[in-house]
Amino acid sequence: MVYDLLLRLAETIILLIRELGYLGIFLGMVIESSFFPFPSEVILIPAGALVARGEMNALFVFLAGLSGSILGAWINYFLAFFLGRKSIETLVGKYGHFLFITRKSLKKTDIYFEKHGEITTFVGRLIFVVRQLISLPAGFAKMHFGRFTFYTALGAGIWTAILIAVGYFFGGNSSPIMKIVTVALIGIGLIITFVYYTIKAKKPAEKDKEVWP
Repeated sequence: MVYDLLLRLAETIILLIRELGYLGIFLGMVIESSFFPFPSEVILIPAGALVARGEMNALFVFLAGLSGSILGAWINYFLAFFLGRKSIETLVGKYGHFLFITRKSLKKTDIYFEKHGEITTFVGRLIFVVRQLISLPAGFAKMHFGRFTFYTALGAGIWTAILIAVGYFFGGNSSPIMKIVTVALIGIGLIITFVYYTIKAKKPAEKDKEVWP
């Protein structure tokens, strides 16, 4: 019962990605990589399954995902670069709750960048939520644009390739076990998103002062 429901949901998402095409993947990854936290798993794993079915081209899916990730990162980078920390913090304080971003999460990312340096723009691309915000401290610090783009492209490229490969391997296999795994992976992405937004919606915008190690 539950499996059938999840299977139908997964198939609906796959069909939606097919209808949206490469442009939809690109725009989805722009959103995922900028201010709005949205799991790339929900976009790229179904796209990988479509590649396995022969309905999409692997290279085009990869390029659409990678270029969307880079553009989204550039948006955050240039906003931080030109507006500066104070203006961004003010905007987050006023409008961040619409995008589930708080000054606290911004501060955490800022400290993380200051502590570990420019390499965080590479590592951060592999971490949910961090990938949406890590471009901001890079912009605040006026990180060299070429290095920022290189690290971002490297991290986003690895993550994009992994998700497409997961969708291709599991989604293209007709065995019940592989279908279950595919459904589970997409379902986990949706659940993480739901839980994340639920928690963020309940928390006050500026509560406690925790920082990352």
